[in-house]
Amino acid sequence: MLAGEKILITGAAGRVAFPIARALARENEVYGLARFGDPANRARLEALGITCVQKDLSRDDFGDLPQDFGYVFHAGAVFGEEGERDWRYMFDANVQGTGRLMQHCRAAKGFVHCSTGSVYRYQGPRPLKESDPPGVHIGAYSLSKIAAESVVTFVARSWEIPTSIIRICSTYGPTGGAPADRLDALINGRAIRLHPDKPNYFNPIYEDDYVELGIRAMLAARTPPLVVNWAGSESVSAEEYCEYMGKLVGIEPKFVYTEDAYTPLRPDVSLMHEVLGRTRVPWKDGMRRMLQARYPHLPLREVR
Repeated sequence: MLAGEKILITGAAGRVAFPIARALARENEVYGLARFGDPANRARLEALGITCVQKDLSRDDFGDLPQDFGYVFHAGAVFGEEGERDWRYMFDANVQGTGRLMQHCRAAKGFVHCSTGSVYRYQGPRPLKESDPPGVHIGAYSLSKIAAESVVTFVARSWEIPTSIIRICSTYGPTGGAPADRLDALINGRAIRLHPDKPNYFNPIYEDDYVELGIRAMLAARTPPLVVNWAGSESVSAEEYCEYMGKLVGIEPKFVYTEDAYTPLRPDVSLMHEVLGRTRVPWKDGMRRMLQARYPHLPLREVR
C-alpha cells in the first residue's frame, strides 16, 4: 500500500477506480476527478475524505488542478452508447484529454493509464500477448483506446513520466462487470448472450485483486511505459462460471450463441505475474462473493 502520498484518480466514481480510491484514501491525500453527473457519486467519495474535482476530460482546462501529485491512476473515459453516438466527443476525452492530463501531471512518480483488452484483434482461442496486433473489439471505443496508448507513450517519453498502461480484462465484483451482467441475466431468467466460438474463455479479476494490482501498477511505472495485461491469473469460460453460479442458486443458465456477442477475451498474464504479481481470489470464491453481495436475500447451495 502507498502511504503519505498525494494521488489523483480519474473516473473516481467508476467500477474500477472507486474501490482503488477507497483503499488509497485510508493512508493518502486523494483527489477524485469525474464529471459527477450523479451528485450521489460525489457524496460517496467525499464521505471517504476524497477531494472531488468536477471536470470533463474532453474540454475542461486543468489549470486549477494541482500539479504536485505523486501518483495518478487515470481510469476516466467515455464509453458505451454515449461514445458510440458521438465518436468525436469520445476521442476528445479518451485520447486528447488523456494527453493533456498527463502533460499537466508530468511531475508524477507513477502514472497509470487504464486501457482495455478490447484493443486486441481477435486471435481465436489462444491467449493474447501484449505484442499482439490491435483490432476493433468494441467499436469506436477500441479505436479511441488504441490511439490513447500511442499518445500516452509519446507524452511519457517526451516528459520522462514513469508510466504503466494496463489493458483491463473482465473486472468484476459487487459493483458490476461482465460476470455481474451475466449473473443478473441468470437471476432474472434472461438468456446469456455468448459468442459462437465456444467455450468463451476469460480471465476475470475480482475487486480485491484489482485494487492490489492497480496500486502495484503505479509503483511499477517506467519510461518507456510498461504495457501489461491486467486480469485474473485463472482462465475460465463464461459457460463454466455461469453454470457454477446457477448451481449456487438453483437456476439453470440459458445460453444464446450469436455473432453479435463480444468475442472471448483471454489474455496471456505471464508478464503481469512477473511485474505485478498473481491474483489471490479464486474465481469460484469471487463469483460466490459477488452473488452474495448483489443478491443477499438469496440462499446459496453448497456446490463443490
